[in-house]
Amino acid sequence: MTDLLAVRDLEVEFHVLDGVVRAVRGVSFRIRHGSSVALVGESGSGKSVISQAIMGILPDTARIAGGQIVFADPEHPGSTVDIASLSADSPQMRAIRGRRISIIFQEPMVSLSQLHTIGDQVGEALHLHRKVSKKEGREITRTMLRLVGFPDPGAALTCYPFELSGGLRQRAMIAMALICRPALLIADEPTTALDVSIQAHILKLIKDLQGELGMAVLMITHDLGVVANIADEVVVIYQGQVMESGTVKHIFDEAGHPYLQALLKAVPHFDMKAGERLVPLREIDHEPGPMLTAKAPWPPGADDAGPLLRVSGLRKSFEPRKVGILNGNSQNSVTAVDGVTFDVKRGECFGLVGESGCGKTTIGKIIMRALTPDAGAVVFNDRGTPVDLLSLKNDDLLPYRQKIQMVFQDPFGSLNPRMTVFDIIREPLVIHRIGDADSQAEMVKELMHMVGLDPRFLNRYPHSFSGGQRQRIGIARALALKPDLLICDEPVSALDVSIQAQILNLLKDMQAGLGLTYLFISHNLAVVDYIADRIAVMCRGRLVEMAPREVLFRNPVHYYTRALMAAVPYPDLDRRLDFTAAGTGTISDPAAWPEPFAVSESRPCRLVDVGDGHFVLAAVDTDPRDLAGCRRHEAGPGPDRHRRRPRLGVRPGFGGPAGEAAGALFWAIRWRWAICRRCGKGCPKPRPS
Repeated sequence: MTDLLAVRDLEVEFHVLDGVVRAVRGVSFRIRHGSSVALVGESGSGKSVISQAIMGILPDTARIAGGQIVFADPEHPGSTVDIASLSADSPQMRAIRGRRISIIFQEPMVSLSQLHTIGDQVGEALHLHRKVSKKEGREITRTMLRLVGFPDPGAALTCYPFELSGGLRQRAMIAMALICRPALLIADEPTTALDVSIQAHILKLIKDLQGELGMAVLMITHDLGVVANIADEVVVIYQGQVMESGTVKHIFDEAGHPYLQALLKAVPHFDMKAGERLVPLREIDHEPGPMLTAKAPWPPGADDAGPLLRVSGLRKSFEPRKVGILNGNSQNSVTAVDGVTFDVKRGECFGLVGESGCGKTTIGKIIMRALTPDAGAVVFNDRGTPVDLLSLKNDDLLPYRQKIQMVFQDPFGSLNPRMTVFDIIREPLVIHRIGDADSQAEMVKELMHMVGLDPRFLNRYPHSFSGGQRQRIGIARALALKPDLLICDEPVSALDVSIQAQILNLLKDMQAGLGLTYLFISHNLAVVDYIADRIAVMCRGRLVEMAPREVLFRNPVHYYTRALMAAVPYPDLDRRLDFTAAGTGTISDPAAWPEPFAVSESRPCRLVDVGDGHFVLAAVDTDPRDLAGCRRHEAGPGPDRHRRRPRLGVRPGFGGPAGEAAGALFWAIRWRWAICRRCGKGCPKPRPS
């Protein structure tokens, strides 16, 4: 393959008030026709700046100070153009941008206009670069939406971005980038904020379209699992410089640079040993002070009153906005939480995992009393006294705000940009009238030390901190009241792997040092596997499986759990995603699950106890012995691609080679029970499809 794009000694500078910042320093790499190249590095390493330079969309404060970006357009064989030498507004650059080189941005909700329909936005690039009629353009747009997997392309033409899910919005961005059939597609973190199942769908879509359209892909990401599944070549960037580059096999099997080796060690995965810690690039130096550790001990016998938190039969539904003339036509209510029950023991980390929209955050908000449920109970063990949190009102609720605190998902949106860090961390102490000004100031400094930040930065504002530092400020604020229970709502979902490792290690250390209890909410299964003691998996408002960590991820039973695990991209070339299975689209549809897991109004389900604290959602008439010890054949691919097979020729009358063949036929046609080769136990034979 010849080079489609060659970046040679690229230099990009930003001219700011404090001087000149060299964001990209002598970067060189190539992209061949039809190949996939991954640009890997942390936030701030210069990955997105390189993509902006290629697209000619650098901000006004930036300029290309040196180097070349040579593009060999297949439409003009034998000729090349240096993009770095072109003006961003020149006709030649406009002809390349969006038509021959396109980009998918990281956040579709921000990149798409909320005032224009999907059809108009996807078709805009088509009308800019090709002379087509409005009718023809609409038909081409509909075809492209169908190509990227919209279930109803015709209806999507008139939809607005806010009416679509995150996965469909990202598909709309892909359609917009591909409608002119470019030679090079730049994908800038296209799956960072998506669930693992949607991420697998998007990666499969990009891979399929690449083969169908014959285009090259430049994938910008910090997720090494994505790299292992989609890239042919890899370029590792750190502080604007190339640390290492080569084929994907070389990068994963023979990583030479210490930075790349450190990135690989910072990624949580299912094969971690008990007690093994993530190794971030930069460890957080922290230690709890005397004011934080000076907490009244838990009274003897208080645990006899029950777990620290008990959630029973929780239900919550939402009424969608009314539509139609005079609001006369309304849609059915949406059930966000449907009969959820679980306990959180004192001192443990209870993980709540599932896709976006499954009801995880709604449960957290109900526990915090930010939402009122339709039914159910939330009982908190206040040092031996059970308290029904849902019955508390007004002033009675205030004392329990001190005992339960929350760390939010977005570290920037959850911090007041008009307040200094000192005021942000001190605010809970002021609200609850704890201590005088001097003791509050001392507590704030101690909290900064606890999360590994320099107290000299207390007079700064949130915007002057990195994402990981802002998240640590949010944790410090949540710890100010010395709570018993900390609800962590996706606290690391928007962070790089190295910063993620810092925060996860910090949370584990604080749990051990301060005796904290966590309710950890996440869609990242590997993260939950690393930090949680017990885990519950949610889908469509229901708990589908609950078990101790070592049990759940080593022997998942429910179809949904196994499908989620099969969709997790591993940073391992020998465990690549099965993209064929990723395209089924039935993972989140309870009615499409195989028996006995299928959920419908006519067939109620319950959490079946299969032993050792392991519960699985199945039909009410399911025998626990049918689920215990093995995984159903219908449950789809597991993380180790294990398949249940019968032992042939082990029953009387089936000896020798002929007996093996006869036994196989007999097993397939008549016998009701098969033997799992992993656990040696019997389980029902799969029903013929």
